[in-house]
Amino acid sequence: MCGNESGCGCSTVTIDSTPAAVGTEAGVRNTYTVSGMTCGGCAKTVTRHVAEVAGVTDVQADVAGGTITVASAEPLETADVRAAVERAGYHLVG
Repeated sequence: MCGNESGCGCSTVTIDSTPAAVGTEAGVRNTYTVSGMTCGGCAKTVTRHVAEVAGVTDVQADVAGGTITVASAEPLETADVRAAVERAGYHLVG
């Protein structure tokens, strides 16, 4: 662990709050750009908290690509994703 307050130990994760939404047969996928997500612990912490948002059906983090993709049946409110990320100890940018 690298000592971050969120418990994963890495530097603060920031997520671009202007995701690109893509409609799918199963719902909506939003991809958020992430800076500072440097390890699997960061990804796991953010993923776990965002997965708790009502309506979220899947969360995939790509540390190497610097993204997190959130799938949901209906479009999500950015404020809900922001709150989940902040509960994880990270910050949404914007």
